[in-house]
Amino acid sequence: MLTGRDLQWEASGHGEGTAYLRGTSASCAGCHAGQGFSERIAAGITDPDTVAEGVADPTRQDCRTCHQIHTTYTGADFALETTDPVVLYAMDGTFDMGAGNLCANCHQPRRAIEVAADGTVDVDSTHWGPHHGPQSTVLMGIGGSTDGNAGAHYSVVSDGCVTCHMGDTQDHTMAPAVATCQECHADAENLDVDGVQTEIHALYDELTAALQAKGLVDDAGTLVVGVYPEAQAGAIWDYAMIADDGSWGVHNPGYIKTLLTADIAALK
Repeated sequence: MLTGRDLQWEASGHGEGTAYLRGTSASCAGCHAGQGFSERIAAGITDPDTVAEGVADPTRQDCRTCHQIHTTYTGADFALETTDPVVLYAMDGTFDMGAGNLCANCHQPRRAIEVAADGTVDVDSTHWGPHHGPQSTVLMGIGGSTDGNAGAHYSVVSDGCVTCHMGDTQDHTMAPAVATCQECHADAENLDVDGVQTEIHALYDELTAALQAKGLVDDAGTLVVGVYPEAQAGAIWDYAMIADDGSWGVHNPGYIKTLLTADIAALK
């Protein structure tokens, strides 16, 4: 029998889609497969690239991925798998936001920018960039082409991801609700608080046009493979990272605005 939280989870990014099928690959299993994540955490493996084997029959990131279910048959059941601070594996830093630490085990970049001795960067794939989970580092104000400052959602909000994405009702769709925003932003009518998302979208569109004019991104928005000066490669990186973050500035508006403004200036 499905409960309300089961139905919420089914509508979430973790409950929908086919990304979990990537769990058959060893380097993907530690995040994409539900049981692969649990096994990685239990083994104390921080870097998913060091997972030895994929999962033959991967499952989605379901209840057992995040929670310790029927392990003690006491009130301790349904505790989170881990809330330990997360040492980032692709760059320097430790993410520490209480219950939100669970999320950061996967929602962090898989790569950092590698600059050659001559100051160039090899953009060697149309999928080049931090990978699809840079939310933790965006909150911290790192991980882009340059580092900046942590945002208020990192430094002020207790339990971070869980507080904003699940709210007081523990909504397992994990879609942020305006009612939750209103606890701090009383006048909020939508997620575009103070026009942050509108401003970031406009700057992002300007960056996209500049990248396309330079031939660094094609008309479909796909990265163009090549060896580029560091500043141009940094603009490509930020273009990919901001889209992958998906908050359009909400996670750390000051940092994202700084990156976009600098990237646009560098491409002129």
